[in-house]
Amino acid sequence: MTPVPDAASPPLPLSGRVAVVTGVSRRRGIGFAVAARLASMGADLVVQHFAPHDATQPWGSDDLPEVLTELRERLAAGARLVDVSLDLEDADAPAALVDAGVRAFGHLDVLVCNHARSGGDGRLADVTAEMLDAHWRVNTRATLLATRAFAAQHDGRPGGRVVWMTSGQLLGPMSGQIAYATSKAALAGITASVAADLAERGILLNTVNPGPVNTGYLDDTSDPGIAGVHAAFPGGSAGEPDDPARLIAWLASDDGRWVVGQTLSTEGGFRR
Repeated sequence: MTPVPDAASPPLPLSGRVAVVTGVSRRRGIGFAVAARLASMGADLVVQHFAPHDATQPWGSDDLPEVLTELRERLAAGARLVDVSLDLEDADAPAALVDAGVRAFGHLDVLVCNHARSGGDGRLADVTAEMLDAHWRVNTRATLLATRAFAAQHDGRPGGRVVWMTSGQLLGPMSGQIAYATSKAALAGITASVAADLAERGILLNTVNPGPVNTGYLDDTSDPGIAGVHAAFPGGSAGEPDDPARLIAWLASDDGRWVVGQTLSTEGGFRR
């Protein structure tokens, strides 16, 4: 049920703003947690999903209509949600996503590039040109192209925000995921340069490393490797999707207006 605000209550932090969140297709995903947070703050939502990718992963895909219904229930009174199915490996998809949002709402204020290609990776000896290209196209190229299209439609009004997602390759080795880590390291490496460009247009860019977050792949604690990940946290348990979502929502709000061009890790004390 859509919440009914108290007429005397102040406006929600993102009322009147439109947020685009990519990679929103599973309830336990970071994208869902981010979208739910932004919805609770009053934003209208444009969410991108590509369920065929999830279907190839060990954790599988969720019932997408149910996921979208649950997100709509999180919206503030009067807010709307538009969803778009796009394969961001397609070079034209990032611009198509932004165009769909502009058609629906007229202007976009926030872009969270949460999408990622995972799987089909390996150690250096196993890496092929195809692996590298596939991860680059989705994780890096699509993020840059979506950011370019977002910036082109932004008219300079207050509240322009972009958040990218990197990974733990900043803080320690990811030797078994060379293609993935390379594509994410590229985003962290270019954050300051793109942020300087966007800041001139009233858009603040930051990049977030969420650390190990249990989106389903850390459930089987009978596996020694998975148990070891949980044990590496001071509290004995890996992060949950809402842990990085809280930071991302803060960056998207006016409270985050003085943070620009940073790569921020939110890892709960994870010990490597």
